[in-house]
Amino acid sequence: MAANAILFITLALLNSIRISLAFDPRPLQDICVAPTLGLATTSTCKNPNLVTADDFYMTGLNRPGPFNAYGVTFTLASVATTPGFNTQGQTSLYAELAPNGIFPPHIHPRASEIIYVIEGLVEVGFVTSFPAYKYYSKVIKRGDAFIFPVGLVHTVRNVARGKSVTISSLNSQNPGIIFLPDSLYAAKPPINSSYLARASKLDENTVKDLQTKMWFA
Repeated sequence: MAANAILFITLALLNSIRISLAFDPRPLQDICVAPTLGLATTSTCKNPNLVTADDFYMTGLNRPGPFNAYGVTFTLASVATTPGFNTQGQTSLYAELAPNGIFPPHIHPRASEIIYVIEGLVEVGFVTSFPAYKYYSKVIKRGDAFIFPVGLVHTVRNVARGKSVTISSLNSQNPGIIFLPDSLYAAKPPINSSYLARASKLDENTVKDLQTKMWFA
């Protein structure tokens, strides 16, 4: 019994360590403002005597640029825009989606994401991992929120007649984003087209054509 208890405690501790390593480390001080805009660091902080409220402030989150080819425009609030985000484990994304606008299937390898609808109607969903590949999807409206679990492929599609507006919160200051089409067909140098054709069950000429496309931009 004692041996079983020790084994259980050891496994629990190892699992706790594994979970803790999956997310941003907790800060060891109240604030650690990045000394240079866009510099994510946990070892070097701006002199606290030089920190001001402006280090934690960003304006213009709701004023993104023109729509891209997918009918989406977005802005980020992160350590890249606001140095006070450093070590706080947060990134925010404001997005506008034109009619039929989409975010292509993608993952955030280091963060879960909560998406909240400000305006419109959005179909969202995520796919669980092998072997189930179950797709959980829902149409959400103004005032609704939905969570995408960390590291899972997820989708966002505007199904409103007009524009939809969302804001997302990701629990990492560097969540990362991997668009599936880009990672396969826009890799540099390119992935072997014969290999991709077999993996995707597509004709090789189709794959070669896909590799010439401009993807998320």
